[in-house]
Amino acid sequence: MAGMTLEQLKIFQAVAQHLHFTRAAEELYITQPAVSAAIHNLEQEYGVKLFHRIGRHIEIAEAGKLLQVEAQKILDQVSLTERGLRELNNLQRGELKLGSSLTIGNYWLPSKISEFKSRYPGIQINCSLANTEEICVGTATGQFDLGLVEGDVKPALQNTLEYEIVGSDRLQIVVGQKHPWFEWGEIDLSQLTQTLWVMREPGSGTQQRFEEALQNWGINLSELNVILVFNSGEMTKAAIEDGVGAIGISELMVKKEIQLGTLRAIRVIDNREGKGAMPTADYAYAEIVRPFFKLKHRQRFQTALSKVFEQMLISSMLNK
Repeated sequence: MAGMTLEQLKIFQAVAQHLHFTRAAEELYITQPAVSAAIHNLEQEYGVKLFHRIGRHIEIAEAGKLLQVEAQKILDQVSLTERGLRELNNLQRGELKLGSSLTIGNYWLPSKISEFKSRYPGIQINCSLANTEEICVGTATGQFDLGLVEGDVKPALQNTLEYEIVGSDRLQIVVGQKHPWFEWGEIDLSQLTQTLWVMREPGSGTQQRFEEALQNWGINLSELNVILVFNSGEMTKAAIEDGVGAIGISELMVKKEIQLGTLRAIRVIDNREGKGAMPTADYAYAEIVRPFFKLKHRQRFQTALSKVFEQMLISSMLNK
């Protein structure tokens, strides 16, 4: 059984409207024999009579009346679907699925989404927040059109995911008012091992970058006295506001608290041999700068929506 086609339905509707094979053919820019063949094939396929031939005229049969109603519903739905597909390509409607690590999603990405929505108000944006590792996996499995993370992509996913820098951030060593460093404002690298620490969970981009910085400074994570581990930056921040521990955290997350004076960013003096060669001082400040990465699958089809949002991120970075 071949089944009916959209072309047959369009031909049938034209014949039903005009009750004339030749006029239907003229409307559709096809030959009259092609119209007759399409109607004949439908009648043969389903064993029904769609039209009564009475002399040189035709009348629609009962089966034809039923098909006329149902065919119009089908053709209307096809028309709406085609319109929707065109609108998707023209960015008039559609859904963009983003996955973002927590710091980016809470502090950096909202302004980018607002800018995109102002340009394309008909687009729905769904953004899921998780740690860097989860966002990488979600982007690799097609859960997200684009991923945004501040941590590294694991080697096992690097052949699957394409990634590039679209922004950056700094990690700061931060303490609350009860911590002795609060009054000092700066410390030596060696003093990092002389306090309590609150950390993010393994898999967090923040934690990855902080551990990399420690290694670069010649400090093993095991040398730090870690008393608490949380799965969100907000929790680590709250833990030290009334406590005595220190955290390594995004400057985006503590900007307000530092302005209010409830937290203080501590500068770290890198006074190791060979690291402080500056013309105006005998030491340098150690900084932790981390990139923000945009992720996408190397092989999955990329929608027009995804491409435009991606280009907006890149342009925003270049124009900073």
